[in-house]
Amino acid sequence: MGRLGAHDIHRGYAMVKRALISVSDKAGIVEFAVALQKEGIEILSTGGTAKLLRDNGIVVKEVSEQTGHPEILSGRVKTLHPRIHAGILANRDSEEHMQALVKYAVDEIDLVVVNLYPFQKTIERENASLAEAIENIDIGGPAMVRSAAKNFEHVAVVVSPEDYPQIINEIQKHKAITQVTMRKLALKAFQHTAFYDTLIAMYLHSMFEAGTMPDTYLLGASKKQSLRYGENPHQEAAFYVDPLRSTSNIALAKQLQGKELSYNNYLDMDAAFELVHEFEYPAATVIKHTNPCGAAVGKSAEEALEKAYNADPMSAFGCIIALNRGCTKACAEFLKDKFIEVIVAPSFDDDAKAILSSKKSLRLMETGPLEKKKASRLTLKKISGGLLVQSKSFPQIRLDIEIIDKLPTRDDFNELLMAWKKDMAKPWQRFFCVTKRKPAKEELADLIFAWKVNKHVKSNAVLYAKGLVTVGIGAGQMSRVDSTIIASQKAGDRAKGAAMSSDAFFPFRDGIDEAAKVGITSIIQPGGSIRDKEAIEAADQHSMAMLFTGIRLFKH
Repeated sequence: MGRLGAHDIHRGYAMVKRALISVSDKAGIVEFAVALQKEGIEILSTGGTAKLLRDNGIVVKEVSEQTGHPEILSGRVKTLHPRIHAGILANRDSEEHMQALVKYAVDEIDLVVVNLYPFQKTIERENASLAEAIENIDIGGPAMVRSAAKNFEHVAVVVSPEDYPQIINEIQKHKAITQVTMRKLALKAFQHTAFYDTLIAMYLHSMFEAGTMPDTYLLGASKKQSLRYGENPHQEAAFYVDPLRSTSNIALAKQLQGKELSYNNYLDMDAAFELVHEFEYPAATVIKHTNPCGAAVGKSAEEALEKAYNADPMSAFGCIIALNRGCTKACAEFLKDKFIEVIVAPSFDDDAKAILSSKKSLRLMETGPLEKKKASRLTLKKISGGLLVQSKSFPQIRLDIEIIDKLPTRDDFNELLMAWKKDMAKPWQRFFCVTKRKPAKEELADLIFAWKVNKHVKSNAVLYAKGLVTVGIGAGQMSRVDSTIIASQKAGDRAKGAAMSSDAFFPFRDGIDEAAKVGITSIIQPGGSIRDKEAIEAADQHSMAMLFTGIRLFKH
């Protein structure tokens, strides 16, 4: 097909005579402008973009020359002018619009090439100030992008360098751009400005009203990759990245080897990563369907890994594994003959990578050093017709057995109930003993470990731990006593002398009686049931030590 005339516009093409180029991301822009100039297209530009193009031999008309008005306010105002926006917004099919252009000597602008001030890159910089962020909020750019996108029947808008080749290809063929392309570009442009504005609003909320629920919940995320399918093969899926991610996370992890990640892989990796992130000591977890089937703390990554895996080796088949220390040669040797989907770790030794490279399908995900968690972010769940939003954080309790000396007893029960509501500053003020017997130091360490892991088990959840290793986990049952029975079955003889954690209070004493049958000696639970007295009496009858936390750990 040859070059097109004006009459061809209504057959699905729009001619390009004049382009406005003003970009922050200058990748590929010189080559793009050279190609436009070869096609006889006039180029308008501003500031640094105009200088770059001119320095590369491209004839450029400054926007200030077009408007008859100089840039002012340190560049805050340069394209906000009727001669720019009328040239973009004019409906070429409207006689009134075209007469107005003639009357006010406004030139049509057929192609707008604009990308915005680097707001995201600015706020991602460590110690970036609020003033710097504000100066990188673009005003003129989004206005031009939205004007061009609104008038997509007549004007093409380009916001990404990745679209330059297609635009040049169409112009070289037809000296015009197809309506199909222009509509796709308009959609992309509105997505671009919506994401940009959402990012600004999210950032300002974090600066001005952190920790509060916003009146309007805005979500902006950029697509990182398409996924093979969703939870099941008949479902489409993709992975999107949170632009305000502030600490180490799965979205930033680098895949070192293995086949493409799936939707379920991402869910399980996140569950595994969040669990091991709880601990300052070397920790490992084994995840299946977002629930841990094993977790442990050890003196080294190798020790924690072996204990976590052997907590329930049958359930570990086809699992996700996460470490909060680097994956070493010893870790790789332990795992090399086992069927594992993904290993997540801050780093992988060269020896470990060499050993695991023989497992071609195994994904290795390197997160980089784990950072301390910052203030909690909001989490969300989509439901039919709405969105549920909540704060993410649970209290962070140190795995520190010295707090046993400060652990209150049930003599302080009523006083401490009031303290819960007033002062939660000290870890031991969340943990107090309600039974005649206090836990021994070793029991307390297991109780805190079990409580930390229990946060990451789907409700109703009961967990047994011994020696800082999970020995039995009952997850996702409709009754708490069923979760207790499953945990007992998983633990077997290992339950003797173990600690028990429950994510919510015991509505009846039956769960405590079931735990006593297999040898559980200590319990940690929120308390708060109208039958707490019966639960305490049951624990006393079995000579158990029981702690109340006042904090429920439901996870759905």
